[in-house]
Amino acid sequence: GSDHVALQAACEHNITVTEVTFCNSISVSEHVVMMILSLVRNYMPSHQTVLNGGWNIADCVSRAYDVEGMNIGSVAAGRIGLAVLKRMKAFDCKLHYTDRHRLPQSVEEELGLTYHETAEDMVKVCDVVTLNCPLHPETEHMVDDDFLSKMKCGTYLVNTARGKLCDRDAIARALETGQLAGYAGDVWFPQPPSKDHVWRSMPNHAMTPHTSGTTLSAQTRYAAGCKEILECYFDDKPIRQEYLIAQNGQLAGVGAHSYSQGNATG
Repeated sequence: GSDHVALQAACEHNITVTEVTFCNSISVSEHVVMMILSLVRNYMPSHQTVLNGGWNIADCVSRAYDVEGMNIGSVAAGRIGLAVLKRMKAFDCKLHYTDRHRLPQSVEEELGLTYHETAEDMVKVCDVVTLNCPLHPETEHMVDDDFLSKMKCGTYLVNTARGKLCDRDAIARALETGQLAGYAGDVWFPQPPSKDHVWRSMPNHAMTPHTSGTTLSAQTRYAAGCKEILECYFDDKPIRQEYLIAQNGQLAGVGAHSYSQGNATG
């Protein structure tokens, strides 16, 4: 992702930065839905019961619920966040979002979305929160002890965006106390994590090794996008706006939408 690039320095040196955006947005959004269902339905412990040769149904369902009727909130409603909300609508959930770019009224009405000015306000009413925002200095460690304390006790949290959006130890503490009922993350810090990383051993987690956007379907789109960008660059043709992050000394295209010049530090 472009958050790994020092964008301010790229702008100062007039370096073009591109990213094959959209190539794995649906892949990640499907992973988010899978994680939400896995947490709420208590899938991971139930599967482990089968692997262990057991058949204790009461234990398996002791933490299992229906997602129908739950309040689901997305921190950011860009390509991935909006795709998640569209997919969760089919489960008859109450959908919420926060984003610095509010969606058109027609989209809010179509999906039955409730808009919140801040993430802190939104999480107060949500049963499930999914993080779909970019990482920059303003969002680094945004999910800390204080943020978690504003959530309903027993909230499920899903993070397929960036590991550093969350305070590692705060997440583990919230799972130990029950403030979080479950945490499903596909992103870590650092990557790869150490074998004794606390997110490997904390209770009620459903971690994966940053695979959400790397399906074989997505990899095909990666390759096609990279080829298109390079062909445009070497043939001196315009690069499509959704692939541009920085150009001609300033943020451009999707980069201008996702970042502000002040937080494009990389």
